[in-house]
Amino acid sequence: MMHYKEEKEAKKEAFRKYLESSGVLDALTKVLVALYEQNDKPSSALEFVQQKLGGPSISDYEKLQAELSDLQMKYNQLFAAYQETSAELEGLKSSQSNTTHNEASGSTKETTAEEAQKENS
Repeated sequence: MMHYKEEKEAKKEAFRKYLESSGVLDALTKVLVALYEQNDKPSSALEFVQQKLGGPSISDYEKLQAELSDLQMKYNQLFAAYQETSAELEGLKSSQSNTTHNEASGSTKETTAEEAQKENS
């Protein structure tokens, strides 16, 4: 049982050192000191901390979510229009290919008939 506690304490200490060496403890300390020194405490301490750490405010986040939703809808509409246009283009290509093939076959038959008449003459 003692070995488990020592291992757990060692993990905690390693994590604390990691937070300290990466600057997380310093940043959090500065933000918490700034919050402590506020004469008029903000209504949302969490939003204050997020703002001080450079994250978007809740209202900014909601605006970004709404914008993302609008852009996703526009993307879906444009993609559907693209697919429809692509299908239409493929249909035109295949009909043009068939028309060209039929015209080529018809001109070959005409040429063969003309050559047969010349040979008979």
